[in-house]
Amino acid sequence: MQIEGIKLRRLTPPKDSLRDALRAAKLRLREGDIVAISSKVVSIDEGACVPIDSIEKRKLIEQEADWYYRTPHSRYRSVFTIAKGYMPGAAGIDESNGNGYYILYPKDPFKSAKRWRTWLRKEYRVDKLGVVITDSTSLPLRRGAIGFALSWDGLDPLRDYRGTKDIFGRTIQAEVANLVDALATAAVLEMGEGGEQTPVAVIRNARNIVLKNVPHTKEPLIVSPEDDSSPPCSGGAGGRKEEAGRASAPSFRLTQRSHLYIQGHSRRARPRACV
Repeated sequence: MQIEGIKLRRLTPPKDSLRDALRAAKLRLREGDIVAISSKVVSIDEGACVPIDSIEKRKLIEQEADWYYRTPHSRYRSVFTIAKGYMPGAAGIDESNGNGYYILYPKDPFKSAKRWRTWLRKEYRVDKLGVVITDSTSLPLRRGAIGFALSWDGLDPLRDYRGTKDIFGRTIQAEVANLVDALATAAVLEMGEGGEQTPVAVIRNARNIVLKNVPHTKEPLIVSPEDDSSPPCSGGAGGRKEEAGRASAPSFRLTQRSHLYIQGHSRRARPRACV
């Protein structure tokens, strides 16, 4: 597998054209490529930016999160959040490279991925193409940032090994490989996390990836909170979702935005938090 970072001109918030920047960079694509795009430049292209002096960050985090939990004993005064089907820091809101703006997530990351794949296929005259919109987060019990797939289009996100044999002939019962997050992690490694100005990466000759021209779906990969198997986050909040949009557990808040990614899995999902 080869990964090439694409250096672009600086995109300036609150709104700037990613299409123009890609054209100026003279991007070249081949059949079978996967294009990874930082969610930050997608958001700038869409104008999903808020002036820093216009709102308190914690209030904005609570507005943008699907779920949030104010951790009472954290020395970092952090807010645990779930947003767009993932657990990013601060609901994905970022100040770096923002030039005085908070950069939010794209309003609908999967629709954004579909739009970008449609445009790239037409602009660069390729048929078989995948798109992954990436971001980075910190994992529990680890330092540093690691990339993940916020959304994707044109590829299978998983490879199912169940029912196949391992090297000793045992039938595999539960193993499903998360391919799309692995691609995003590799791409973000090439993109960098600072001032590299490489918010796009082209992944070529990736193994085990199935590209297909069918409507995307997030359901095979994204797990509802009540079905998640992570032991440190297994329902400790103890409340259930109410029609008014708040959890019955005292310190946990469920926002109205939760329906965007949670409703398709369970209308009465249990809110959870790592505490």
